[in-house]
Amino acid sequence: MNLPPEVQKRTQQWLKPPFDDETRHQVQNLLDHDPEALIDLFYTTISFGTGGMRGVMGIGTNRMNPYTIRAATQGLANYILKQKEKDTPRVFIGYDCRKNSRKFAEETARVLASNGIEAHVTKELRPTPYVSFGCRHLNCIAAVMITASHNPPEYNGYKVYWSDGAQVVPPHDTGIIEEVKKVDRQEDVKIVPFHHPLIHEVGQDLDEAYYDALTPLQNFPNDNEQSGSQLKLVYSNLHGTGITLMPEALKRWGFTDVSFVEKQITPDGSFPTAHSPNPEQAEALHLGIEQLLREERDLFIATDPDADRMGVVVNHHGEAVILNGNQVAALCLYYLCSTKSKLGTLPENGAAVTTIVTTDLFPLIASAFNLTCFQVLTGFKYIGEKIHEWENGLFSFLFGAEESLGYLYGTHSRDKDAMIAACLLSEIALQEKKRNKTLVDYLHAIYRQFGLFREKQLSVSFGTGREGAEKMKHLMSVLRGAPPREICGQQIVTYEDYQTGVKTHVHSGKKEKLTLPKSNVLVFILEDESKFIIRPSGTEPKIKIYGMVHQKLKGDIDEGMHACDRHLDKILKTLKENHLS
Repeated sequence: MNLPPEVQKRTQQWLKPPFDDETRHQVQNLLDHDPEALIDLFYTTISFGTGGMRGVMGIGTNRMNPYTIRAATQGLANYILKQKEKDTPRVFIGYDCRKNSRKFAEETARVLASNGIEAHVTKELRPTPYVSFGCRHLNCIAAVMITASHNPPEYNGYKVYWSDGAQVVPPHDTGIIEEVKKVDRQEDVKIVPFHHPLIHEVGQDLDEAYYDALTPLQNFPNDNEQSGSQLKLVYSNLHGTGITLMPEALKRWGFTDVSFVEKQITPDGSFPTAHSPNPEQAEALHLGIEQLLREERDLFIATDPDADRMGVVVNHHGEAVILNGNQVAALCLYYLCSTKSKLGTLPENGAAVTTIVTTDLFPLIASAFNLTCFQVLTGFKYIGEKIHEWENGLFSFLFGAEESLGYLYGTHSRDKDAMIAACLLSEIALQEKKRNKTLVDYLHAIYRQFGLFREKQLSVSFGTGREGAEKMKHLMSVLRGAPPREICGQQIVTYEDYQTGVKTHVHSGKKEKLTLPKSNVLVFILEDESKFIIRPSGTEPKIKIYGMVHQKLKGDIDEGMHACDRHLDKILKTLKENHLS
């Protein structure tokens, strides 16, 4: 077959040095026996976006491999050198349990060192929030984390952090992207051996500094020390990095009775017991849930491979109840506000931060305690950005959360941190256990005060590769050009388009300017105040729909939740069938 000219050009480049023999052999083999496969591998260059890059591992310009890692790092190095630091700039590098993660971390260090930049690499795999912490603690200009979070085993990724410890935001994100785009040939990449004077390995000292940053965040240190062993935990790292820090972090907060899910304890990038190691999905939790009930323990905590997200299951009087990210966000915020209010430690200028796709209960709780709540675009980097903005003392950051199981208490990290989230949640569970209550009881008490809030998410996938991405783009364009006027008999009252930055009041036609940065997100609010939000995934060809409803509590909580869920299911199904298929 005739390959597109750009694919032919890139394929020919990969058949010559500096590409290694094995890579050249694989390309030649496909050229001889399956040339069509080369199109998806070479039709484009893997996208380096605002947070870095993520994709399937393999040969080709459209895959994660040593050569695309090197090119991205050369672009990052070029941008760092443009900052004209007084001293030798340094970058902190961490990596997760995935296949090739250590290799990609070493490639990153080799390119940085060849450009005169110090590279500090973790000796062993470590969680993402640890890299955010280490970036600031080691006084680095940037950090790189090699991870694909909870994506399937064939994926890997490259996340970039700036000197404040948060994922890069403007102007640095676009500046780095521009530099990466300029590196279009491997000949543009400088590289040295890994055993180079500018490359250093980081170990136990940074671990201790991290634990020391968590310990003062306890609200009831005496209770935790004296009674923490009464709380019986189950923990699974889902074959990921959490096992390197979580047990000790919990222990230092007093929570010593931890039972591990043994089949999932060994770090393994093939994720043999959880093909999709995402604690948002019940299938990844079933081993831990069985253990929770079998051993009659109080709480099961699971973390994704890079231990920035945390899933939670409560043993509620013999029934395993999975708490979603919206519920955990609400109960953590309520606990921090109410506890610190009673202890007199709630700052007067306190602030909480969440995303526009997270429960509306979050800002309601903040308001009840005179806490300022900020809603930002999807992505924890925008929460981290707020912490950096407030270093001048304008606001005092208390808690940040997003519905996809990401939480941050404290400012030691500028990214979501499953270790501190697990410690905080264990403290809440201990306080409730002392009253013969569970976290579910605590959540229900919040519902009785504020009303019922329910949220659901639906993802619509469009296959893989170029065709899937193009279909997704087309459907978003159609939806934007002709937005629905009603859903399930409910009129749409307002329509927010974050790409144009305009909020439209449908009946009056009045328009308002949105204050958040532009993003490919659509928000619709119905006359019963239910809400749905539509946005494409940043890493896969799929569109995510978030549905939110709330109502005053009338009678039984469980019955009310079921009614809300039925309403949500109806809205999501209608949207999918009528507008996204």
